[in-house]
Amino acid sequence: MRRRSFFKIAPLAGLFGLINPRKAIAAIPETFIGASSDRAYWLALMIRIAEPVLKNASQGTLKKNMPLETPKGYAKKVAEVTYLEALGRTLAGVSGWLSLPADSSKEGLKRAEFAELARKSILNIVDPASPDYTDFVKKGESQLLVDAAFLAHAFLRAPLQLWEPLPAAGKQQVITAFRNLRWIKPGQNNWLLFAAMVEVFFLKIGEEWQQEKVTYAIDKHKEWYKGDGWYGDGEKFHFDYYNGFVIQPMLVDIVKVLLEKGFYNEKDYNLILRRMQRYGASQERMISPEGSYPAIGRSVVYRVGAFQPLAQLALNQQLPTMISPAQVRAAMTAVMKRQFGMKGTFSPSGWLQLGFCGHQPEAAETYISTGSLYLCSVGFLPLGLPENDVFWTSPAEDWSGKKAWSGQLYPEDHAVSF
Repeated sequence: MRRRSFFKIAPLAGLFGLINPRKAIAAIPETFIGASSDRAYWLALMIRIAEPVLKNASQGTLKKNMPLETPKGYAKKVAEVTYLEALGRTLAGVSGWLSLPADSSKEGLKRAEFAELARKSILNIVDPASPDYTDFVKKGESQLLVDAAFLAHAFLRAPLQLWEPLPAAGKQQVITAFRNLRWIKPGQNNWLLFAAMVEVFFLKIGEEWQQEKVTYAIDKHKEWYKGDGWYGDGEKFHFDYYNGFVIQPMLVDIVKVLLEKGFYNEKDYNLILRRMQRYGASQERMISPEGSYPAIGRSVVYRVGAFQPLAQLALNQQLPTMISPAQVRAAMTAVMKRQFGMKGTFSPSGWLQLGFCGHQPEAAETYISTGSLYLCSVGFLPLGLPENDVFWTSPAEDWSGKKAWSGQLYPEDHAVSF
């Protein structure tokens, strides 16, 4: 087989088990040449990112095999937090895809495999007998709360695949682990939503929950709203992507559970959703004609995770009316190709490396390590839309940045008053 032809089929061959998955992780070319469609490209890329985490965590070898790359001055007291980070963040992103109905297609079989790997991984992370066990009781590392919240978010996004099938003993271990984090007092910033996410998960599954933590987090973010779809990360405005990484998606989904359970009203939920839609519209306009976006603020090494609000709106078919699904797909595909196609993004053994576009360790803050990087997975939420959804089937459209810089019709853009 000619080398060029092999590169064209390698991403999907590894995806559907035609070649050894462990070898495929390193063998797939970083440009992902030849994916037959945008969805095929997204899927192959998401699997390339997630598979090392889930295969190892499901076998109890995550701590053994995942490299620990850290920037100078790495500040976490308990390095094992990085493994919970890798799992919780990965599942928060792949949960969209996992939530699709079961089917017997090649993709469906791969999805079922990933769901099983995910469940085994969850059980290993909370089982004291597992080599990958994370000690949720250990004091001194409040970061545990952050990634318990991402795991809880994954449970909310794919309950039938990630939570309901767990054995009763495993569920109880998760519940106990999460409750053991109540000693952590979150700061007056986006961390309030981490505590709220864990508590609203308890509400969702019918466990005792601390309503005051949830109410307080929502009230403070209402207070910190700065206008035009942006929340402050605390009292002051921070020009970074934490509205994308955490605030907008978690706030909307927390309030959605409260609404379902009768603890919130639809009018206020719709207001919070409209603010996220405005933020999502701004995100789409930030993507340049070349598929780049500003590398601004903290945690840029989370890569396309910055676009979680836009991805979640697409998944839930709640995009603002002035943005078509096709242009969102085209814009995000362009971003993914720019970021993940850069040499050095993946290590030779297939793990993500520190960087915004390629391998750039100096871009990482002192709280970031290898596991942190897997927050990029939340950019892949639209894979939870079936392949026949308009998001995937519509002909690609130029996104706003392309229209603006090529003299095309470009609708006016102005601030909103809510």
